[in-house]
Amino acid sequence: MLPPFRNEPHTDFTNPAHAAAFRAALQTVRATLGQTYPMHIGGQAVHTEQHFPTLNPSNPSERLAHFAQGDASHADQAIEAARCAFKTWQYTPVQERAGYLLRAAAEMRRRKHEFSAAMVLEVGKSWSEADADTAEAIDFLEYYARLAVEIADSSAKLTPFEGEHLTLTYIPLGVGAVIPPWNFPCAITCGMASAALVTGNTVVLKPAEQSPLIAWMLCELFWDNGLPAGVLNLVTGPGHIVGARMVEHPQTRFIAFTGSRPVGVGIYAKAGTLVPGQTWLKRTIAELGGKDAVVVDDSADLEAAARGIVASAFGFQGQKCSAGSRAVIVESVYEWVAQRVVELTRQLTVGNPEHDPTTYNGPVVDATAHRKILSYIDIGKTEGVLLAGGHAIETPSGGYFIAPTVFGEVDSRARIAQEEIFGPVLALIKARDFDHALHIANDTDYGLTGAVYARDQHKLERAKREFHVGNLYLNRKSTGAMVGAHPFGGFNMSGTDSKAGGPDYLYHFTQAKATAERL
Repeated sequence: MLPPFRNEPHTDFTNPAHAAAFRAALQTVRATLGQTYPMHIGGQAVHTEQHFPTLNPSNPSERLAHFAQGDASHADQAIEAARCAFKTWQYTPVQERAGYLLRAAAEMRRRKHEFSAAMVLEVGKSWSEADADTAEAIDFLEYYARLAVEIADSSAKLTPFEGEHLTLTYIPLGVGAVIPPWNFPCAITCGMASAALVTGNTVVLKPAEQSPLIAWMLCELFWDNGLPAGVLNLVTGPGHIVGARMVEHPQTRFIAFTGSRPVGVGIYAKAGTLVPGQTWLKRTIAELGGKDAVVVDDSADLEAAARGIVASAFGFQGQKCSAGSRAVIVESVYEWVAQRVVELTRQLTVGNPEHDPTTYNGPVVDATAHRKILSYIDIGKTEGVLLAGGHAIETPSGGYFIAPTVFGEVDSRARIAQEEIFGPVLALIKARDFDHALHIANDTDYGLTGAVYARDQHKLERAKREFHVGNLYLNRKSTGAMVGAHPFGGFNMSGTDSKAGGPDYLYHFTQAKATAERL
């Protein structure tokens, strides 16, 4: 009997011993850098002549590793390997499948700082953001292991029928294409892949081009624990080639994707197209981002609201789908909140997070993101009043650093108030009153997260009813969902509301089979 699920604690880096352990982990990871990694298909290493590097965004001239440049043929090989492995893996008892997740969780917990250190280097996370990412990955493994056992046989929920023996079991779908993002390269990758595996599916995993090293480390936890060949396959390469083939292949049964709206919409459309050799309707589990609002009422604790706005907007450089990139503030308190947000924003430290646990913001992930965010800042200078930041930060290493940026007096329909920037850019929007604030908050194509700061309980109750988001937070920031406590996923163009880390998530990876045996 497993003990009840508990969230993995976050590390307190003000403790000198913990900080020293993390620095040692950075050295351990650095000692492994410079390797060339193959793909892993059907239990075998698959090498290619062409490779691509994974870079340190704090110092883009530093190539951390090289990975095999796969193509569509490698996607085909991996799907065939997964199809063959599914023939037996689907019948592996759920307790045994859960055991792989629990062993992976134990090993990740033992090497927790190594996984976090790799994220500091590969995607520029601060120590605390990386630590939270690793903790969430451990949580997914522990939570889904327990949940899979719980839901596998749901026969007891059926209404008895005289003269028949009834069963209801949740069986796997088949071969899954798992395509995670780079912004939570450990947690989301781990969550989607482990959910698919523990429910009896086989997986072809294609990590984001910016973060293949974390994905490799994660997969090793399963391969080194004796996961059967072909159950978890890793392919690397361009998304528009390798990922596209995974989506359209007739033997792909489902796609689990987290990423940008344009790519996700394209995947959803392709998944809905029947191709020769396909005998099912492909299932798509998609999380596509957000344009999340933090609403501040005139009854709010204004200091808490200002701090929540800054934390929501600028954690991990705003590179979260849950980031509160809009602050909608009732006009009677707008000036005070705006001034305090600017003060707090200017206190944020920006730099290479490898060297200092107190560094709040590291670099954005790559040159493409850097250019895109700066272009939105230029747009913002024509749409609002620049209150803080608004520029790149030059460093000798050429890292992709951008100052946390705040625009005030932004119209609710401005581009920087409607389009997902995915960077450290915050738009402050003035509302006439709470009614108007709720209208502005909902006036977007997205519906992922939202936050409301108010002391007026009537207004909080209205927000619960009327603020149309999948994850609503009252008197706290819009980021930081915890596995088991805050099932995560949103409405409208934010995706399929999959509710990762919640009691319903594993059903997306299964199909229910009911049997009735006449006695």
